[in-house]
Amino acid sequence: MNKKNNNSNQIASNRKARHDFHIIETIEAGVMLTGWEIKSIRAGRAQLRDSHVIMRSGEVWLLNMHISPLITASTHVIAEPTRTRKLLLHKKQISKFMGKGQEKGFSIVPLSMYWKSNKVKLEIALVKGKKLYDKREAEKTRDWNQQKARILKSMK
Repeated sequence: MNKKNNNSNQIASNRKARHDFHIIETIEAGVMLTGWEIKSIRAGRAQLRDSHVIMRSGEVWLLNMHISPLITASTHVIAEPTRTRKLLLHKKQISKFMGKGQEKGFSIVPLSMYWKSNKVKLEIALVKGKKLYDKREAEKTRDWNQQKARILKSMK
């Protein structure tokens, strides 16, 4: 389930989540969307920045994902950009994530949204928050790896 997505298929990414959390486990979920939302997503008007996942009565819901409505596509409906959207998962996946997600210190956040054939899929992850010193350490290693790559490139 942990496949790398092709960048041409990617719609939106939650880069802040990768910075703020340790990713424990990822899973792919479908998203229930309306017609105007699909048209807006095709136009590149979706954001995952402050979104998160909750579990209510055995179902999984996505909160605060922002899809800006197109003026031409949403003329006959009242568009709500940050409405709560249902995620589509199997019962086994829900029960597995529900048990782990309710432990202290764990959360479930969306990481990326992408196209899989003609369907919108969402990669959600079970995460644990990073401390400030963890963030600094990750930044140092990233900078060091970039510096190493520059040095190796200049030596060639």
